[in-house]
Amino acid sequence: MITKRRLALAVVGLGLTGLVSGFAPLPDVWEPSTERQIENISGDPKRGAYVIRTAGCIACHTDAQNGGAELAGGREFDTPYGVFRAPNITPDKETGIGGWSLAMFSDALTKGLRPDGSHYYPAFPYTSYTKMADQDVTDLKAYLDSIKPVSNEVQDHDLAFPFSVREGLGIWKALYFSDGQFQPRPEKSQAWNRGAYLVNGPGHCVECHTPRTLLGGLEAEATLEGTAKSPDGEKVPNITNHPTAGIGQWGEMDVAFLLQMGLTPDGDSVGGSMGEVVRDGTSHFTQDDIAAVSTYLLNP
Repeated sequence: MITKRRLALAVVGLGLTGLVSGFAPLPDVWEPSTERQIENISGDPKRGAYVIRTAGCIACHTDAQNGGAELAGGREFDTPYGVFRAPNITPDKETGIGGWSLAMFSDALTKGLRPDGSHYYPAFPYTSYTKMADQDVTDLKAYLDSIKPVSNEVQDHDLAFPFSVREGLGIWKALYFSDGQFQPRPEKSQAWNRGAYLVNGPGHCVECHTPRTLLGGLEAEATLEGTAKSPDGEKVPNITNHPTAGIGQWGEMDVAFLLQMGLTPDGDSVGGSMGEVVRDGTSHFTQDDIAAVSTYLLNP
């Protein structure tokens, strides 16, 4: 899910590299470490309809405020670095992704590469989506191919220099992005591994709930610890199992109520970005997936 806080934090890392590339061409120093062989995998659109919920695509790619069609893009995210606009991901061949092959889609989702080979901004959480299983990627593409195409030409981002220089993204990725699927831990339960996959992969919870370095990279030693104040002013809560700073005193039902209904143990309700996550994503999770996320967060 794209949020203002995530967009602002992730794009910080482009500043230094953008300044350099403003004066001289930059070599592309990032290369993928893995190659996915998914061309022979059959996608299931019905299953993909669930994957899109776990990946949080709907709220970001729908300009609901202006009556936009679902997944047709156009939603704007105003950040200190400029305006980001979510693209059209319906199967329209002119303005959406209808002309994309499965390989193109996989490269975008798991490597942050556009069809022309240039890099996506890390506002698109491919840094987490890279952990998605090949079957989930293929099912998601099958679902998107099955929905109604909508013609909606979305304008490019309006970013201030040096953040507008896309060439700098190769250096950012070399510093902060390693591609590769989620690797389960054999000593953990199936439920724990499923929860870890959802939180760190398609659910991309780490993207908003983990503080970032000055250059916009995730602070690995503070994963899921939240931030006191994000660039858009929101407090991002700590969702580790710390007994006081985090949710360590919550029970599994407390986590379930939050994910299903947006209610916290003290009776408060979530709003803003998390409200959208619940509405369009976690409230549609199966009971098993709700339990898996609870298991992982409370027993990392």
